[in-house]
Amino acid sequence: MAEDSPKRRKANFNEAETEVLIEQVLKHEQLLFAAGPGRASPGQKRKVWELIRHKVNPVAACPRDVEDLKKR
Repeated sequence: MAEDSPKRRKANFNEAETEVLIEQVLKHEQLLFAAGPGRASPGQKRKVWELIRHKVNPVAACPRDVEDLKKR
């Protein structure tokens, strides 16, 4: 049976992570959040979120995944 170790929380976002995240989301805002006929496909959005993740992780206290970034 698997060990019953408690789940550990990830560290809070630090200031540098938050700044990079905001900068990148604003840069790609139209692609990520546009509505209507000109909106991006889910595949395009996934690629943009991965690009943002690659920009945030070098300054991150711990590795972040796309879901962490979207939630933040």
